[in-house]
This record gives sequence, structure tokens and C-alpha cells, in this order.
Amino acid sequence: MQTPWRSPTRSTVAVNGRLPEHEAFRRRELRFHRYAYWFVNGVHVSIRLGKDDKLCLLVVIGVREDGTKELLAVEDGYRESTDSWSAVMRDLKARGANEPVLVLGDGALGTWAALRDVFPAARRQACWVHAIANVLDCLPKRLQPRAQTMLHEIMEAPTRADAALALERLRDELEAKDPKAIAKLDRDWKHLTAFYDFPAEHWRHLQTSNVIESSFATVKLRTRVTKGAGSKTAALAMAYKLLDAAQERWRRFNDHHLVADGLAGARFKDGIRVTDDDNDDNEMTDEKVAA
Repeated sequence: MQTPWRSPTRSTVAVNGRLPEHEAFRRRELRFHRYAYWFVNGVHVSIRLGKDDKLCLLVVIGVREDGTKELLAVEDGYRESTDSWSAVMRDLKARGANEPVLVLGDGALGTWAALRDVFPAARRQACWVHAIANVLDCLPKRLQPRAQTMLHEIMEAPTRADAALALERLRDELEAKDPKAIAKLDRDWKHLTAFYDFPAEHWRHLQTSNVIESSFATVKLRTRVTKGAGSKTAALAMAYKLLDAAQERWRRFNDHHLVADGLAGARFKDGIRVTDDDNDDNEMTDEKVAA
């Protein structure tokens, strides 16, 4: 039976101000599992700390080879800066975390700059929920329902080519009315469509960072109703405890055996695994075209 969460007290907080279990979490070895996907996000949570009344939580969730989601990091950062994210990623690497195949996040620039520095081969997938919200924010309310429908058609397209065609339909309808909305999609298109190079069974998981967003909602609610954490360290400990409890409810990846395939280097096109026979057929087609 899980022990109910209680606010940290002097008797439960370690010498450096952290909960003992949080300190153990921050120091544990990560070399015993391999992680194919990461979900990363930073959210500012309001707490009562006098002048410094914002806690920026930097959270990393990994997907293990068996498809299980695991909380890897909960740290405080300075406005999701590159330095803050680099520190988190370097620490994970030092404790044995492998380079992920794909990292999903909401698009904060500091996150991606740190990823390029620490794990340069990892690919990036932008969150479609954030992308859709950003486009709709550019449009007048009368255009938003139609635009939202078309944006979901893009996100749910069965192939990358179909998604591109759906984008052009949206462009034809909206670009003259608000070119900034389409420009947002054009800018991030490569990262919005990276999921097509991974198993179709995983697309639902890889299109949004909802696993973090829903967990953060619990943290935000708790920090709003409490009288105040009193310190950044105590608030961080509370966030860790709530997220640690939340991971018991996180859904395992569909067709989880495909996670291991991705780690082993299997390649996918539009969600379907590419075999050596497919490569041979493509090469023969290219030769015929050249002839």
C-alpha cells in the first residue's frame, strides 16, 4: 500500500534539504534499461516563495525497451534555458542513460539546443497539441473551428505525403487570411512529421506530450491548494512525489515489442517497417528510372 504524500518536515528531509527518496531517485543508475523515446517538458508552477514565486520543473520521461514509461528526471531549471536542460541531460548520460532514438517536447528552444549538444543523434518530434494551439491563437475565432478540423486531418494523415497535401489544403484556405498561422507549421514541419519514421502503432503516443501535461496538471493543482511549499527544494520534492505516484497510471506503449526493434536500428517509412527486400526493390526502381 502506497504511503500518502505528506509535506516534508525536518525529520524527513535530507541534510541538503531533499527528501531521502528524491535524493536516491536523482542518484540511481540508469544503465540497466535502454530508452527508445523521451518525453521532455518544462512547466512553471506557482509556489509561495516571496520574490522568487515560480518553480520551473524540468521533467524527462523515458520509454523502456518493454514499452513501459519511466520517470527519469524531475529538476528545477531557470526558464527552460539551454544550460538548465544541458545539466539535466548530462546528468542522465553520466548515470548510464543511452541516447534516445526520438525526443518529444513542446518546442522550447533551450530543450533542443541542449539535446543537440548532449545527444546529437537523437531525433526531435514536436508536440501536435501545442502546434495546433499555436496556429489557432493566430486566427480569429470565426475561423478556428474549421482550421482545427483541418489541422487534425494533417496530424492524422496516414502518410507523410498525405500530410503534406492536407497542409497545402489548409494553406489555400488560410494563408491569405493569416500567413503567420501557416508559417508556424512550415517552420516546424520536419519535426512535426518525424513520427512517420516510427511504428504506426506508436503514433498515438508520439504525437503529443500529454503524458507530461496531464501529470503536471496534478502538480499545479496541488501547489495551488497548499499554503505554500516554503522553499524551492521542498516544492521540488512535492512535485517528485506526485509525479512518482502518477507513473503507476501511465499507459504502456502499444505493440511494445516494436520499441526494442527501434532500439536495434529497425527503419520505418510511414509507420511500416522497411526490410532489405524493400531496399532492393527501391534500388531496382531507381535504376529503371535512370535508364
